[in-house]
Amino acid sequence: MNYRHAYHAGNFADVMKHALLALAVEHMKKKDKPFFLLDTHAGTGMTDLSGVEAQKTGEYLQGIARLLATDTPHPALTPYLDAIGALGGDPLTQYPGSPALMAHLARPQDRLAFCELHPEDTQRLRAYFRRDARVKTFEMDGYTALRAMLPPKERRGLVLIDPPFEDRSEFAALTRALDDALRRFATGTFLLWYPVKDPSVSGAFLEHLAEHGPARTLTLELHVMATNPTRMTGSGMVVVNPPFALTEQGPDGKSAALSLLEWLAARLAQAPGARAREEWLRE
Repeated sequence: MNYRHAYHAGNFADVMKHALLALAVEHMKKKDKPFFLLDTHAGTGMTDLSGVEAQKTGEYLQGIARLLATDTPHPALTPYLDAIGALGGDPLTQYPGSPALMAHLARPQDRLAFCELHPEDTQRLRAYFRRDARVKTFEMDGYTALRAMLPPKERRGLVLIDPPFEDRSEFAALTRALDDALRRFATGTFLLWYPVKDPSVSGAFLEHLAEHGPARTLTLELHVMATNPTRMTGSGMVVVNPPFALTEQGPDGKSAALSLLEWLAARLAQAPGARAREEWLRE
């Protein structure tokens, strides 16, 4: 429980994760029926970019700040950037985390559940959503939440699993949690974020999913520099049952997600070797 996302809010990994999340939620709104959104590792909901934590690392300056300085953003960024504009202030002073983005994008008929284990962060999360009747917040382990809350009564839903990855065993825990969650909610859309640091660790996770994972499992990666096992050089997202908004092919034959990530790689590069990657682990 030592991890605090405030140090990393708005960095390149957040930009990737939240841009894909916004596209996925927007796609779910194409049908009138209500849906369920679950964030298993929610954090506080909103981060003060002038706060000690964000200012200590300044990671947002290499992420959302650079993105907002772009004159012609990629069209697929529209849902994400519209939410940032509505929630973050002008100039950007607050960075909305995944719960704030989900709540902003969801409709009145949709239901949302946000789980956070850190007591202080849970208090801030509850305070932020205290007037939103659609939202329930829980001081709960995110993996426990998957067992407790799936399948949702709506039978339509999206689950974001974004653990802190404080130790190497997180990948194993994530794999077990996904297996169990899919037994409960096979038709749900699952977004699993992971860091790209030591390729032997994240690569083993992806290899396991390729061999034993569910059908329709896609992985997407954004690298801002060449791989270096001493630091996080990229960010990945495994998507199970990906929405058409991510897989739709453009005139160039590339998926919407890959087109977006290649654009981000060019704008958010921090050193040589920046690139994007897409791979169907199981189709």
